[in-house]
Parts: sequence; structure tokens; C-alpha cells
Amino acid sequence: MALIDNMIEATGQWVASTNPRATLAHPLEWLKKTGGYAAVNRIIGLSIPFAPRNRFSVEEVRPGYVRARIRLKGNKNHFGSLYAGAYFLVAEIPGGVLTLFDLGPSYIPILKEMTLQFHEPANSDVTVEFSLSPEEVARIRADADDSGRAKFTLQGVLKDEEGRHVATSIAHYRVRKKGFTPPADG
Repeated sequence: MALIDNMIEATGQWVASTNPRATLAHPLEWLKKTGGYAAVNRIIGLSIPFAPRNRFSVEEVRPGYVRARIRLKGNKNHFGSLYAGAYFLVAEIPGGVLTLFDLGPSYIPILKEMTLQFHEPANSDVTVEFSLSPEEVARIRADADDSGRAKFTLQGVLKDEEGRHVATSIAHYRVRKKGFTPPADG
């Protein structure tokens, strides 16, 4: 576990130092950015092998923000649109990504409850974006440091490639601080 924690911490620092808008006009910045995202997806694949098998990927991550995609290819249901489980996958993992990269590997994200409301079938890849304000990240960290746990909620708008709102997710997470020991009464 220490190796993965070190990889998460180093990758988080690497990704935080990249320009998320870097293009091939600046090849070194673009390589740094795309290499960082490749490392994030590799870590996810090592931790949750189910994710890359189902063509989940993080497309952008920076402090307080993550955008993820699930591919339609390999994830179709019996009538050719995106399978419900694929919606769940793309809406759930980014909460852990935000937690790990904004708080660090000393804080463990745990999904407590998630609901999905389907609006229309997606006949293409689906993306979702989540964000946490610096104040919310600070609150989560403070609560976890103080009590060993913190709660937060993420709501996502899942969109198809044409920008249609195909589903809404609401995920309730708990963050647990590794090695937390309550203060002794004194």
C-alpha cells in the first residue's frame, strides 16, 4: 500500500504542476500534461482493474476538479445504448480521484450512497465533471483531521458527446483519515 500511496502523492504533485490547457503548440507542456493523466489512469487501473477493462478514463484533473469519460464501445446494453453500470462507474470513481489528489493518500474515500437518475439513453461516450471548492476541501480535511472522518456530496451531470444531459448522479462519500487516533481526554 505504501508504494501506491507514494505513487498517488507524486502523481498528484506532477498533475497539479501541469497546464491543463497545454496543446501541441507547446510540446513539452503537452507531454507533461498527457503523461500525468496517463499516470492517474494507470494508478486507477492498479487500484480498480474493473475501470480500465470497461474503458473508464480520467481526461482532466487539477486541484478541485476532475473530468472523466466512459466509452460506449464495450459498454452497450441490450438495445445499443450505454449500459446502466457504465453510468455508475463514470459517476463514482471521480469522487475518489478528487479525494486522493486533493487531500492526499492519508485520506481514504468511501462511497456511502449513490443515486442515478436517467434522463435519456446515451448512444455515445459519456463524460462527467466534478469540482470541490478550496473551502470545501479545507473543510473535509479539517473534519477528518479532527474526528477521523468527513462527509461530502458530489452531484454530477452526465453528458453524451452531443452535450445532452443524459443522467444525474448524487454521491455521498465519507473520507477516513488513515491512522487517526482520537485525542485523549485530559
